[in-house]
Amino acid sequence: MRHLHRLRAGERVGRSARPFILLAFSFGFALPARATIDYRVGVSEPERHLFRVVMVIPEVRREVTVRLPAWNALYQVHKQSWRITGAGTVVVQYSTYWDEPGPFSSQLNSTHCFVNLATILFYVQERRSEDIRILFHHLLDTWRVALALKLQDPGAERAGAPMAAKPTTAMRESGPYLAPNYDALVDAPVEMGVFEEFSLNGISPPVRVVVHGERSSDSTRDHILSTLRPIIAYETQLMGGAPYEEYLFIYHIGAPAEGAGGGMEHANSTAISIDSIGALSGVTAHEFFHLWNVKRIRPASLEPVDYAREQWTRALWFAEGVTSTYGSYTLVRSGLWTRKQFYEDLAGQITELELRPARRWKSVEEASLDAWLEKYSLYRGPEFSVSYYNKGQLIGVLLDILIRDATDNRASLDNVLRALNENFARRGRFYRDSADIRAAAEEVAGRNLQEFFARYVAGTDELPSAEYLARAGLVLKSLGRSRAEFGFWVGRGPDGASVATAIDPGSPAERAGVREGDVLVELNGAAFPRHPDRWLREHRPGETVRLRIRRDGLEREVSFGLGERQEHMYQIEEEAKPTAKQRRILEGLLRGTTDARQP
Repeated sequence: MRHLHRLRAGERVGRSARPFILLAFSFGFALPARATIDYRVGVSEPERHLFRVVMVIPEVRREVTVRLPAWNALYQVHKQSWRITGAGTVVVQYSTYWDEPGPFSSQLNSTHCFVNLATILFYVQERRSEDIRILFHHLLDTWRVALALKLQDPGAERAGAPMAAKPTTAMRESGPYLAPNYDALVDAPVEMGVFEEFSLNGISPPVRVVVHGERSSDSTRDHILSTLRPIIAYETQLMGGAPYEEYLFIYHIGAPAEGAGGGMEHANSTAISIDSIGALSGVTAHEFFHLWNVKRIRPASLEPVDYAREQWTRALWFAEGVTSTYGSYTLVRSGLWTRKQFYEDLAGQITELELRPARRWKSVEEASLDAWLEKYSLYRGPEFSVSYYNKGQLIGVLLDILIRDATDNRASLDNVLRALNENFARRGRFYRDSADIRAAAEEVAGRNLQEFFARYVAGTDELPSAEYLARAGLVLKSLGRSRAEFGFWVGRGPDGASVATAIDPGSPAERAGVREGDVLVELNGAAFPRHPDRWLREHRPGETVRLRIRRDGLEREVSFGLGERQEHMYQIEEEAKPTAKQRRILEGLLRGTTDARQP
């Protein structure tokens, strides 16, 4: 999963979901009893944003309890369940309201429908392993459907292709689609609407791309294709082959993303929302690598999936952070980035961690455990949290250099990922958070890594970035600078609005009356900027600003001078006269190679 913060991984910008549900129950539905649960999802009312769902549960004995997942994608949304008394075939009919943009929720409107099925489909806990069928109906005349599930009758239609005509009914249908269980069903997001679709010719297994957005030009399509090909080719080669029969990319690009940037990984597909085509490569490289790291190389602390309550894990630094490591590795090793771009990104990650005082007392394992708190804007402030994406990415690079240095560049972090894939993913096993990661890394490095993991993963020691980068012939330079600041941190409220958090005591903003939780409406007469850091870089300390805030439904305007903050910015350069070993480690890092003897 990748959430965009200045179109980079980092903080989550989420919206709370409170679906409205109306329920009705009945018995004796005229379908043959069988151990297959059926869903019918109607989308006939896009302007009202209502999904009409029918769930048919056969062979019920005495009673059955249906539940809606209380969480999905590390976002807690609600906790609800209903017990139904009766026997035979139970039919549950309900409507649920969804109009939330982005890959983590569901949205039904007149332009398209995106469904994260876990947000709308009930399940029966003790029958989650049963076969499932799902059918979509009352589609608009021009709409098509795309999802990574197989049709029951492949000859009737193909997902993403125009639906077969049904002249005897006005209910335009698509399906039924088949899933081996509930978990597989809700791991397949659905896009419905008027979208562009194309395939990556010459790539096997096949890959399809669906784009919801403004009509793209040939150059846009060419950009998407030229970006996806090297990403897919490199990551598949790195991990020893593709683990899917067919893969689907769902993109929401431009205005349809509605500012809800980010990506969500799934077993055989991904859903990605980006404001512009320029953000395509970074999110795509990250989400595609999740095919292995997270979807198949999984921590035991997240298994089995429990939809009813929070699941706690210390492994997100690896599951998400090291996935970010490989997102950047993929871009530079495939030629989509220059080495300069790789250095700039790495230096930016070091700077980002440096700007978070919480790094001194919160470990990256603790940050993983605190993932459930990220919905609170106060927690996301630099005084309270570190990002397991950010610090995990840096730990991944440092661990890679450590392994290369210890083995004279005969092995690398790549070997660790492949070992985890072989020993856990392909054998259907789950790793024990940091313990098995450390064990795999020690096996590859041929040395004890207890100190590294104790100090930098479980502990809060400052990362030795300069020392480790030097082993790869890289010089980390600190560039002190003065910059403007508001005197508070900008977070996101439940509705996506910018809000003031972590107010600096005694700052001009606090003295002017800005308080925790104030909604930031306007700045100098214009809408409050979506990217405040970018705005601050263009203004100077001491400059007077006019800020319109909203509190308890009332708006007021305050004026204050921008504060000043000294901060360290980092820059990475290559050593002028590296040793032979430094050169080999650096080239291995950038190219994904080692000096291991070929068998």
